[in-house]
Amino acid sequence: MDAPPAHDLTARIAEEIRDAGGAIPFARFMERALYEPDLGYYERGRDAVGRRGDFFTSVSVGSLFGELLAFHLAERLTTLPGFHGPEGRFQIVEAGAHDGRLARDILTFLRETRPEFAGRIAYWLVEPSANRQEWQRETLADWADGVRWFASLDELPPVNGIILSNELLDAFPVHRLGWDAGAQRWFEWGVGLGDGNFVWRRLPHPTVAVPDLSAELLAVLPDGFTTEVCPTAAAWWQRAAARLETGWLLTADYGLEAPEFFLPQRALGTLRAYAQHRRSDDLLAEPGRQDLTAQVNFTAIQGAGTAAGLSTEFFGSQRRFLAGIFADTQRPGAPFPAWTSQRVRQFQTLTHPEHLGRAFSVLVQARGAP
Repeated sequence: MDAPPAHDLTARIAEEIRDAGGAIPFARFMERALYEPDLGYYERGRDAVGRRGDFFTSVSVGSLFGELLAFHLAERLTTLPGFHGPEGRFQIVEAGAHDGRLARDILTFLRETRPEFAGRIAYWLVEPSANRQEWQRETLADWADGVRWFASLDELPPVNGIILSNELLDAFPVHRLGWDAGAQRWFEWGVGLGDGNFVWRRLPHPTVAVPDLSAELLAVLPDGFTTEVCPTAAAWWQRAAARLETGWLLTADYGLEAPEFFLPQRALGTLRAYAQHRRSDDLLAEPGRQDLTAQVNFTAIQGAGTAAGLSTEFFGSQRRFLAGIFADTQRPGAPFPAWTSQRVRQFQTLTHPEHLGRAFSVLVQARGAP
């Protein structure tokens, strides 16, 4: 059955704006534009990613990203206490799996190269969307008996193993803040209505904690300097950490460290819209028909994990992370398939600075792991 037209979402958001007295926080607009059931961008179709969609991810390059990740996860899991014992049972948990292709690539690799994992590893997916669960079940039909779904992190039993996400945190709704140099204070951008379109409105007061910056930096910020904050991403990371009993929390995404958000070249923020592989700065146009995404604040994410008792094992570029895994695959007897020309081309795309190697970063934090 075809999804309802996205303009139905426009009418719904407009109604909420009128009910709210003329404006809503941009974070609420972004939430509905991306996740409104049956109408939001990530709810309308499974082909948003890849050549036919609006943007590429590491998974859409081919199966190599999943193969390298599976090899790395397997190497880590075998070091956990009790893994080689008769009762050893562990989990790989993926959140934000979209249509399930990364899970399929990981499970295929483990089945073909690590038969000792059979019966020891359960693959769990955290997916609140009924539509996306359906896409994932279709992709993972060959593993119907070995995959389990949960609607939220809060439903997860304690995890001994790995919780991972790929390009999930950048899609959490962000609050958009602006700097009023004359008043020396932050304000929040909201979304209102004007001339039949969505327009930017200043909210009377920020609805979220503003950045804690030095007086020296605030003194030189230009009037109207714009940035984003995403408390829901850090809160999600802390909730994931709370479910991790032993093992690792891993994410790959594109983002920055906190000071980088306030460089002069980011005076308009990092929020972007994408459709048909083209970037747009018209963030309020056609909700439900274009992707909205902002850089992840990895300083905030790492801090959230530290506050939850995790230790950081790795933070760096995807290029460096995958290069380390590649080196491990070269060990004599390492259970990794031959490096065909196709795998080499995929590796170049995943690691080249002009492709995905520099834009994406990887953060790995651990609890009770060797």
